Amino acid sequence: MSNRALRILIADNQHFQRMQIERALNQLGYYRIAPVHRLEELLTLVEYSSAPFDLAIISASFDVADGFDLLAFCMDNRQLHQVLIYDCPGWPGIASHRRQSIHVSQAQLPDREALGQLMRLIDPADYPAQAGPCPR
Repeated sequence: MSNRALRILIADNQHFQRMQIERALNQLGYYRIAPVHRLEELLTLVEYSSAPFDLAIISASFDVADGFDLLAFCMDNRQLHQVLIYDCPGWPGIASHRRQSIHVSQAQLPDREALGQLMRLIDPADYPAQAGPCPR
């Protein structure tokens, strides 16, 4: 059983892409999802949220203001425990001490399989180790 209490934020300008990601997460058992399509919404939700988000899934092509450093915002924000930034070919590498919480994907859109792999890292209790048959 997945941890239904995980709070997930999806930030993408494209409604269809937000819905695809949300649907894939729903199929994996996650329902506490806040989709946003503008930078102002993202900043408001993150800044004024009463509890941190367990995961933020953000498109690198998300419509951000000139001078806004999305990567720095995600790295230095205590309200975002884990972040997946997708659709980011050519992004700079991330320092090894930050790699635990920031995941960068070249994929244009994370599919259900990629999201499942990510959720196994974030919510390991839901995905028991794939061992042999249980002893009787």
